[in-house]
Amino acid sequence: MKKVKLKRFILLYILLLSFWLLLSTYLDWFHLTFGLISTLLVSLFTYDMVFVNEDRGNNFKKLIRFISYLPWLLYQIVLSNVDVAKRVLDPKMPIDPVMITFDSGLKTDLSRTILANSITLTPGTVTVDIDDNTFVIHALAKKLADDLLEGAMEKKVAHVFMEDE
Repeated sequence: MKKVKLKRFILLYILLLSFWLLLSTYLDWFHLTFGLISTLLVSLFTYDMVFVNEDRGNNFKKLIRFISYLPWLLYQIVLSNVDVAKRVLDPKMPIDPVMITFDSGLKTDLSRTILANSITLTPGTVTVDIDDNTFVIHALAKKLADDLLEGAMEKKVAHVFMEDE
């Protein structure tokens, strides 16, 4: 590996290991060894996916933008949780599932993946398929689909990856 690639690999390994340690509830030798080995393997297998566009744009700026995107996404998840709970508990609220498709203007695989996962993380919507730039989404109700079609989430993801400039 080149020096830059090695530094990025080590950074990815440290980030994944830190996340694993944060989520782990067992810190004995067996689990720590398993965590060290498993995050090393994940780092080896996913390095090329994480740094696929390593020569494009300012990665630090993208990281800061992504971190600022997370609270907005968390807020959307909470709003959707409340909406889905109301639909389940109140028989008057409609549950009218719909499948929608839309074409995305996102340019990179990573940005499309982040959008797809953000949609799926938001209760009431699931990304069913992505074919090039065409997304197929299942929504629990037409209102949820309409909110998604407004494009606010896509615009936020485009901003994170500097695809709106």
